[in-house]
Parts: sequence; structure tokens; C-alpha cells
Amino acid sequence: MNKSEFLLSLTDKLDPLPQHEIEKTRGFYAEMIDDRIEDGMSETEAVAAIGDIDTIIQDTLLEQPLPALMKAKIQPKSSLKIWEIVLIVLGFPVWFPLLAAFFVVILSVYLSVWAVIISLYATVAAFALSGLAGIFSIFFAPSFVYGLFVLGLSLACLGIGVLSFFGVTKLSHWLILLTRKFLRFVKSLFIKKEVL
Repeated sequence: MNKSEFLLSLTDKLDPLPQHEIEKTRGFYAEMIDDRIEDGMSETEAVAAIGDIDTIIQDTLLEQPLPALMKAKIQPKSSLKIWEIVLIVLGFPVWFPLLAAFFVVILSVYLSVWAVIISLYATVAAFALSGLAGIFSIFFAPSFVYGLFVLGLSLACLGIGVLSFFGVTKLSHWLILLTRKFLRFVKSLFIKKEVL
């Protein structure tokens, strides 16, 4: 495949996207091919070195915002016929609640993950702050033994807070990666199956 065939195929497969996105992607890959040709590769070798066009299309589509993918999927290629408009209007009581439920589920999963992250950091902060408060409260202890006991508990809480911070940070990182994968999965629902 030469450069013009590659760019034409790229443009055809990215057709649902807005024109400026197609031009940006096309320009990026045209420049990449030109750079490889300048490095001494032939045009065919430069195109082959870029990779499989279907993988490029899938990655490009998955990088698009979800509303853009939905608009591209839902937007008709030609004007709607009267019977299609009638079906859309009559089917509104069915398809609108399903669409709303779909968005509510996506939003609830996303918010739930962030609620878990926030609550974990709040727990870490509670341990650390209770440890610090306990250390300052030993100055007001009624007896030496009680003050020593409070100091021990305060240091334990502070240690748990500091140590759990590292675990919570790692877990938060995994949860953020999970939300990214979930969002990519949702986006993949709006990409044509023949591209995948």
C-alpha cells in the first residue's frame, strides 16, 4: 500500500468523525510517512512500518470524546424519510428511557469509583489527623500512664495513616486505570464492528 492509498483508506474509515478530526489525523499520518521516507525508507516500507490501518482506526476512534462518537453513530448519512421520522417519534417512549438508563449506569459507575477513591483518602486523613491530635492531647493527660497510652495509640494511628497512604495511592491508580478501560469499552460500543 502506498501513501495515497493509505491516506484514502484512512479518510474513508474515519468518515463518521467531524472533518477537522479527519484532517488532523490524516495530516499526522502523512507527516509520519514523509518522515520515514526522509529517513531512507521506500513509500511502501514507510506505510507498512506505521502498522495495521484497522488498529490505527480503532485507536483514533477510541481517543475521541464519547459525545462525538455517539453523534457520529446516530447521525444519519442521508436525510431521513418520513416513515423513519414517524418511527423515531413513536418509539421515543421506548428508546429515550433506555438511552437515559444507559447514561445513568455509566455515570453511576464512574461516580462510584471516584467515591471509593475519595473515601479511602478520607480514611487515611482521619487516621493521620487522629494521630496528630492524640499526640497534642498528651499534654492534657490526667496521669502519666494515661498519657503514655494515648501517645502509643496516637503513634499507631499516625503510622497506619502514613503506611496506608501508599496502599491507597496504588489502589487509586488501579481504579483510575479501571475507569479508563471502562470508558474505552463504552466508546467501543459506538464504533463499527468491522473496524474492530
